[in-house]
Amino acid sequence: MACGSVLLAGSLTFSALAPAARSATPGEAATRPAAPREAVARAADQAVGEQRAAASGGPAVPAEGSHVRNVVASKKEVEYLTAEWKGARYPDGRPKVSDGLLKRMRIMSVEQAWGALRERGYHNQFAGEWKTIHADRTVIGRALTAQYMPSSPDLEKRLTGDGHKAGHEGQMNTWPIALLRDGDVYVADGFGKVQDGTLIGGNLGEEIHSRTHTGVVFDGSLRDLEELDDIKGFNAFVRDWHPSYIQQMMLTGVNTHIRIGEAVVLPGDVVLAKREGIVFIPAHLVEDIVEEAEVTLLRDLFVKQRLREGTYTSGQVDKGWDEVDQAIKDDFRGWLQENKNDLPVPAERVQEIIDAAG
Repeated sequence: MACGSVLLAGSLTFSALAPAARSATPGEAATRPAAPREAVARAADQAVGEQRAAASGGPAVPAEGSHVRNVVASKKEVEYLTAEWKGARYPDGRPKVSDGLLKRMRIMSVEQAWGALRERGYHNQFAGEWKTIHADRTVIGRALTAQYMPSSPDLEKRLTGDGHKAGHEGQMNTWPIALLRDGDVYVADGFGKVQDGTLIGGNLGEEIHSRTHTGVVFDGSLRDLEELDDIKGFNAFVRDWHPSYIQQMMLTGVNTHIRIGEAVVLPGDVVLAKREGIVFIPAHLVEDIVEEAEVTLLRDLFVKQRLREGTYTSGQVDKGWDEVDQAIKDDFRGWLQENKNDLPVPAERVQEIIDAAG
């Protein structure tokens, strides 16, 4: 019997026994039937897929019909999940919301994002009740999603083996990390597990931050809080902290649709994580929602300044903008022009608002 060991998530191993190979006798070689054409074709397709993947520098892509289950979603699967997005995409298929839009999102509150999404019929995009390393440090970025489930030994064995065949190295909980890019946020459904549900610790946290320069959102737990606290610029939103290491968990999906608390998260959604909670904004809605938030912020700044100065009363300005007197709207437009280069919104965007107000 031949024996082989495979590394599982949580530093577990298993041994699989298989009959040892033996050479065919001359008689057997003469009488053995030829391999079916379908099997030959599958083998050829698999070889071509591996050659193409090697040439592109990515993990091997199993050929269709090869019976290899890659937990990482294909580009076509990601495109299907995010079909409303019409802009640029990463090679893995995730929507590529621009860095400029991510930067502009910093002025947005959780309440603004939540309200704008509900107005558009998206009622399941918020998740609350988090513990963080730094409550005052916002995390914004594009979601790379991962789904974990309680371990089922035989299934975990197959998924781990197939993942290795597809080019993913090491333990399962490192596979999503290897796919992260600058500006990503690693968002994982750890089904709320705390003890033995620590998806990362200090070392993996360091690698995640070196790749993304953002942080993580885990519906589960982390370990090594002191080490993670030492990573400058890193933040984590988790259910709790625990000194245990990951056990009895298996990775079942990457770049797929997941549930975080009561929220639905798709690959490429933009994460807005603040101390009040987290809003997951579908990529195709980000630009419109950011532009709305910018207008709201500028109006609020203008109104508060005029109230401090005693120019207007709250009764004149504390109403829907459509109901405000035209003289106040004209004053707002002049205020924008006067302060265009000193506002927390890009000057070119302020000019767009001025032009629209005219």
